[in-house]
Amino acid sequence: MPFASASKKTQTRLFLKNVMIPLTGLTIASAFAFLFFYHVPENSANITPIYILALIVIVRYTDGYLPGLVSSVVAVVCVNFLFTYPYFELNFTLSGYPITFLEMLGVTLLTCTMTTSMKQQARMIAEKDKLLSETEKEKMRANLLRAVSHDLRTPLTGIIGASSSYLDSRELLDESEKTAIVTHIHEDANWLLNMVENLLSVTRIHDQSSAVKKTDESVEEIVSAAINRLKKRIPEASVSVSVPDDLLILPMDAILIEQVLINLLENAIIHSQSRQPIQCYVDDDDKNVTFHVKDYGIGIDPERLNNIFDGNSYIGNSESDSNKGMGIGLSICKTIITAHHGTINARNHTQGTEFYFTLPKGE
Repeated sequence: MPFASASKKTQTRLFLKNVMIPLTGLTIASAFAFLFFYHVPENSANITPIYILALIVIVRYTDGYLPGLVSSVVAVVCVNFLFTYPYFELNFTLSGYPITFLEMLGVTLLTCTMTTSMKQQARMIAEKDKLLSETEKEKMRANLLRAVSHDLRTPLTGIIGASSSYLDSRELLDESEKTAIVTHIHEDANWLLNMVENLLSVTRIHDQSSAVKKTDESVEEIVSAAINRLKKRIPEASVSVSVPDDLLILPMDAILIEQVLINLLENAIIHSQSRQPIQCYVDDDDKNVTFHVKDYGIGIDPERLNNIFDGNSYIGNSESDSNKGMGIGLSICKTIITAHHGTINARNHTQGTEFYFTLPKGE
């Protein structure tokens, strides 16, 4: 029943639109025609183009052929009855009248055909875009599930194992061993907190129908906030920051872009296996602002660079790097940057890896 009611309401709205638009269009055309005829009575031939223009508008904003065809007949009658001598009388035997009728009918049919075709193409394009969008969302969900299955299981297993060891053997452990176990639990709990924040970031985007609400933000403040949050999570993190001297204001969702920077910085610190400071710097051109996170570590396998943002859990270049994959974090980074109409990439340099993302100005 609700579907039938909704369908009936849609049909009613369509019927009213197909009646009101022609009625309004022909009324306005007649008013303009009367005004023109009053001021220039000797040039009544220009009355016909006024109605032809009205017919084009009517056909453009109605559905189907019937409103346009009926309007064309009414328009011809109006020209004959109101603006052709003898006035206020129908006379279908006037010279040239059949040509006027055929002219209006031809314009109506041609416009109907063109607009109907355009509307069908627009609907097909919209349906295709919707299908592609849904496919992309499903792909992202699948990638996230694959990444979550790995990235959540590993720290949870570590927490359970460490806590079990502590509970079962705490009387046999000395203080340094207890501290090591609690530190391990603390690190894995922080990692899980980061994962939850990433998943909440994706939920935030989906709740807004894959769009983000942008406000003008200072790039320097965003970078500073990300570094401060990183320091709370990893106090020993060493990051070298550089931003342009000129104030950069960029439309963005500040919380999401901070999350991207934190993800990239954490990956660089955890996976680079280097004690050298991570470089975080920003540059810009006329159209874009680019954020860089550059480490001086072991680099990434070139075969992984092309699909590193696809959500697959990443296993680094050594066994020590395999305990925490970076797949879900990078997949979420791509989701956030794509929602901002930007791009994100990764590349190796001679001494490590550089991740960088670009956001457009003025969007």
